[in-house]
Amino acid sequence: MTEQATGAPKPQPRARSGGHQQPATVEQMTGAQSLIRSLEEVGADTVFGIPGGSILPAYDPMMDSTAVRHVLVRHEQGAGHAATGYAQATGRVGVCMATSGPGATNLVTPIADAHMDSVPLVAITGQVASQAIGTDAFQEADICGITMPITKHNFLVTDPAEIPRTIAEAFHIASTGRPGPVLVDIAKDALQATTSFSWPPQQDTPGYRPVTKPHAKQIREAAKLIAAAERPVLYVGGGVLKARATGELKVLAELTHAPVTTTLMGIGAFPDSHPQHLGMPGMHGTVAAVTALQKADLIVALGSRFDDRVTGKLDSFAPYAKVVHADIDPAEIGKNRAADVPIVGDAREVIADLVVAVQAEYESRRADGAAPDGYRDWWTQLDRWRETYPLGYDLPDDGSLSPQQVIERIGQLAPADTVYAAGVGQHQMWAAHYIRYERPATWLNSGGLGTMGYAVPAALGAKVGVPDRTVWAIDGDGCFQMTNQELVTAALNNIPIKVGIINNGALGMVRQWQTLFYNQRYSNTVLHAGPEADGKTPSHGTRVPDFVKLAEAMGCVGIRCEHPDQLDAVIEKANSINDRPVVVDFIVHEDAMVWPMVAAGTSNDEVMAARGVRPDFGDGDD
Repeated sequence: MTEQATGAPKPQPRARSGGHQQPATVEQMTGAQSLIRSLEEVGADTVFGIPGGSILPAYDPMMDSTAVRHVLVRHEQGAGHAATGYAQATGRVGVCMATSGPGATNLVTPIADAHMDSVPLVAITGQVASQAIGTDAFQEADICGITMPITKHNFLVTDPAEIPRTIAEAFHIASTGRPGPVLVDIAKDALQATTSFSWPPQQDTPGYRPVTKPHAKQIREAAKLIAAAERPVLYVGGGVLKARATGELKVLAELTHAPVTTTLMGIGAFPDSHPQHLGMPGMHGTVAAVTALQKADLIVALGSRFDDRVTGKLDSFAPYAKVVHADIDPAEIGKNRAADVPIVGDAREVIADLVVAVQAEYESRRADGAAPDGYRDWWTQLDRWRETYPLGYDLPDDGSLSPQQVIERIGQLAPADTVYAAGVGQHQMWAAHYIRYERPATWLNSGGLGTMGYAVPAALGAKVGVPDRTVWAIDGDGCFQMTNQELVTAALNNIPIKVGIINNGALGMVRQWQTLFYNQRYSNTVLHAGPEADGKTPSHGTRVPDFVKLAEAMGCVGIRCEHPDQLDAVIEKANSINDRPVVVDFIVHEDAMVWPMVAAGTSNDEVMAARGVRPDFGDGDD
């Protein structure tokens, strides 16, 4: 096992009675019963899945469990994304289940998605009987081999006696260190055989020892750099959320008065309304956030990984900056950008130690007559960039709906603790920019893998995990058509999510690239028009499918909104319906683009605030 993953608390075994762990007793049962009992003991309360031949033995005892709820999805991909949404919204391990062969391979995309975004996930799959493994038996697939590059660890279980230990280890590995997906593949005969069950099992994970406590010397070196810097930036990623370190981050930011940028996966780690927050950096980041990193003399990277969407052309990224890089995964440090001070550890412990060390460094400097000034000159530059190049959008000249306005109003009219799950593309970027995120675990999206079809099942899973909160899925018409069948799951299981379809009749982000880089040749990006169309203008006259009728056919409330004067009333109506899922088809202008933008493969110095508008930072800003 290799340590690849952010520090969520280890799940605690469920107490058997009276709030106290009882001594282990040995019971005789089938491997399938042992599996369900093990899930109960590790605290799993929800499994998203679909039964099939090889996993079928597990479904019989699950029917008798009062602790584990099964949500029957319509496609295994939906099960995986729902488990991810559940995990992201709750901080607990998400669980999905599928049969062998195609059932297991349908989980590959959500497993890869969870791997890229460090989500604690346990995927349980049935496998053909042990004696048939390797014979190309019916519905056999080597799912352990297939998923080896995209799991934190995986197990093939052929001995029923190993089921309790394997489940305990899977949950431990998935939720500790840098979280990630773990696959447990169980042969059918192991589920059917009689075995002995006792809890807790003896875990055996040699070589898996995540480092959570940072080295004191590295912390002191980082504090010295922070105190000496003139243009620092706190570059905050999803690891801060995984470690539940948002409180410590706010203390550090306000102590240093350094500007804060939060990545796409880090949104919610620092309040959007905080005056020190510059927004999201990267390809579609705010001008202030992108430029602050470029001009910084110190980047303090906390639970972030210098991915290509943030850095742009890597060799031109942040040329003046020294780097403090803190991450629980040592493989990330120095992978893309060399670190002057590498710190391996859990983000919560790292930031807490940094607060103490920076305070001590400030006291030492005050004693020498060099009190910190709050980076006054740096903030003068930053505030000028924020004021000159704010986020914004134009309303369409033809009076149609602006997609940015739709998303902004959804955010303004929804309850304060609403959870938002976004698909991938233009609507994802607009949702990141135009909804205000003040709390952690309110923004769910597929950041690393960029999985279309993520939003609806992830919102479903989030609503199961936090049933008392409003959950909106912000989706595009392209993404929605990949997994919308899970609305049936939501309707039949009384999971009243709300879905806003930003319907521009096209694959919007791909169309934007065709507009900018392919001379407006819209090859195969128009969704609503047939092959006889010119490929340039999405046809809203022919809606195939009609999303309102589709929603109603799947047991949901369907609403269409086509004009700005309908917008608030439609959103408020959707917010008022809480006994069924609601789908709102927002017909928006097709030519809206996501700005700012750094073209792929170019330097962040070439950020465009809008089409044809490249910021002028002046000679003195370097």
